[in-house]
Parts: sequence; structure tokens; C-alpha cells
Amino acid sequence: MTSPEPTRASRYPAGAAAFPHRHLLGIAGLAPHEILFLLDEAEQWVEHNRQPHKRHDLLSGLTIINAFFENSTRTLLSFEIAGKRLGADVVNMHAAQSSVKKGETLIDTALTLNAMRSDAIVIRHASSGAVRLIADKVDCPVLNAGDGQHEHPTQGLLDALTIRRSLRERGKNEEFNGLKVTICGDVLHSRVARSNIHCLTTLGAEVRVCAPPALMPEGIEQLKVTPFHDFDAALDGTDVVMMLRLQSERMQGSFIPSPREYRHLYGLTLDRLAKAAPDAVVMHPGPMNRGVEIDSNVADLAGRSLITTQVEMGVAMRMACLDVLTRRTRNVEGWQ
Repeated sequence: MTSPEPTRASRYPAGAAAFPHRHLLGIAGLAPHEILFLLDEAEQWVEHNRQPHKRHDLLSGLTIINAFFENSTRTLLSFEIAGKRLGADVVNMHAAQSSVKKGETLIDTALTLNAMRSDAIVIRHASSGAVRLIADKVDCPVLNAGDGQHEHPTQGLLDALTIRRSLRERGKNEEFNGLKVTICGDVLHSRVARSNIHCLTTLGAEVRVCAPPALMPEGIEQLKVTPFHDFDAALDGTDVVMMLRLQSERMQGSFIPSPREYRHLYGLTLDRLAKAAPDAVVMHPGPMNRGVEIDSNVADLAGRSLITTQVEMGVAMRMACLDVLTRRTRNVEGWQ
């Protein structure tokens, strides 16, 4: 008689031991079971968000501050929707409206936010390490919504959730071991790339990164990835193609000859996609530069493009993170 397959819950410890961290500042350093726990927690919210009535009172009475010192559309809206669907009071603080513009230090801003006794703070900042600095000064959980060129952990998690659900829906093994993922574009400036690299390699995927020499970080091999400058070679047999935006706002100097030349060498076209596995899926964290890093007929390719699915998974993933990180505040059994 064969033993029953282990349930998902058996993959990680019970209660708070499943995710013992007070904050979510990055993916680096998380154990595989901690990542899987967050992915599994998000699954319930995917289904919940597809129902006509989406509001839940799980975080009723809690206050969440979205402190965005850097402009954002998708991430801010996603976190706002996530908090409100969980029943929390959500307050958005925009950089242009903050006292930082008047010369207030980041430390003083952190102390001010802490004095307001919020129950969780979501922070986006243009400087790497700024989110950790604030997290060290406040009494509530902090979620990193992107800090400089460091990390964007919820993006890495939502991308992993998107990939896993795509594998399941296509009747494939949803484990990441042996999965081939190619990340192409402005790797040097991309916190999304870093979080995805940490997340996917921790789960056992084979990750390739491809970029022009000027946009490839020095020593990237230390992150257990294989670097390429030839996009066609990087695509050979890959299961997932993840394109990155050219972050011109972070570039000082000339990193690429021209957008036209970049597309010729590193743009994802239908012809180029044919070099990947026959059923390879396409991803992009947005916003997209259509006709530069990705052609419209690829970005909108039915059955292959997961770009809008990533947006959907983002809300569910952020709901899961807000839920998990506030369980001690809410005195959830096993999390005190």
C-alpha cells in the first residue's frame, strides 16, 4: 500500500515557526519552506478575489500606512487594494506630500510614522537599505515595496506564485526543481531581478540572466545564476522568459547604443520566443516598453503571456503577506 502524498502544510513547521520573521525586507536569507508557506497562504486569496464580494474583515480595526517615497502606480495600487480587501484602514503617503521634501530626515520620518501607532507599514524608497533603516526604528511589521537596486520581495513572491499556478494549470509538475528561467534586460538596476533570483534559486530553479555587458552586475555568478550576453543562447530550451524594463531613470551615462539597437539584440520577438521551450511562458513586471524589450504580439500572446496574471497574483500575494505579518498583533493562535 503506497503512502499518501504529503499535504502542503507538512512542508513547513506549524504556527509562527512557518514564517518567524517580523518584517519582509527581502527574499535573500529566506528558507525554501518560508517561501512556500507564503505562496500557499496566497492561494486562498486568489480564489477569494475572484468572487463577487471581495471584502474580508480579517484586518478590521488595523491601520496600514503605504509610505511611498518613490513614485509607483502598480505596486501602490496593489498594496492599497490588498489592505482594503482585508478590511484594514489604509493610508497612502506620497513622497511629494511628505515632510522629506522639507528636509526631514528618514529617521525622523520613521519615528513620526511609529508615533502614529500603525499596525503595518509598506515602504518604497529610491535608496537601497532605506527600508531596513526604517524597520529598525518602528514597532510594527514593515514590508519592503522596493528599495533602490536592492530588492522587491513581494514581486519575487508573486512571480513565483504566477509560475507555479501556470505549471499546475497546464498539468505539469508544479515544483521548481529543474525549471529553467531566463531573466533578460536591465539586470544591473533591477531589484525585481534580484528578488526573483533569490526566490527561484532558493526553490531549486535553474536561472539564467541575460543583459548587455554594461547592464550585467559584476560577480552575478555568486547569486547561483548563469550569465549570458547572447539572448538567443540564453533562451535555448528555457521554460520561463522574464523580461525587464530598461530603467532609464536610474542610468547616468550611455548604457545602450539606442532603443532600436537594444531591441535588435535583446528584445523579445515571436521569432526569438521560438528558441525557448515550445510552451515557454512570458512574464514582465511592468511597466513595459513595448517595441523595445518586448513586442506587443508577444506581450499579448494568448496562452503564453502571464503578464496580466502577474498583476492578479500581486494582490493575492500582498494580502497574504499583510495577513501573516500582522498575526502577532491580532493574537492569532500559534503566532503570539
